[in-house]
Amino acid sequence: MITKILGTPQVDQPWANACTYSQLYEQASETNRLIAFSFATPTTFRQGKFDSVIPTRDCVFNSLLSRWNKYSGIEIPNLPLDSLFSTFVNIRTERLTNYESNFVGMVGEVSYRILGDVEPLVIKQVNALADFALYCGVGRKTPMGMGMTRRIVVNRS
Repeated sequence: MITKILGTPQVDQPWANACTYSQLYEQASETNRLIAFSFATPTTFRQGKFDSVIPTRDCVFNSLLSRWNKYSGIEIPNLPLDSLFSTFVNIRTERLTNYESNFVGMVGEVSYRILGDVEPLVIKQVNALADFALYCGVGRKTPMGMGMTRRIVVNRS
């Protein structure tokens, strides 16, 4: 039974929101260099023939970038990730079982910081992708509920 449908974030439900790709891109910060995520459901990344649970900048942001470029109509070409560094990691692994398979993924929080001399356009693009995570998830098997991720605000310097 459906008891409530939310279209905007609530204090007790930060996972609700609605936004167009254009709005996401236009609202993205050109100055915010701290990107923090909460990974709520097991998240894994395909690397070659196998999966990895380590949320490297390349795994996380290339996952977001490929979905953004596939669906948004606002292409972000060749996003340089070499100025993006992890600054906080608090993750653990969890096992997810479906009808036929077992999957191991990571859940928890990860923060990245944009360091060095980086153009405001690149900062805006990274922030747009970070905000997009709420809508598309990160990593593999997101249609199955894996990789549910949202950007969080943290008080880490």
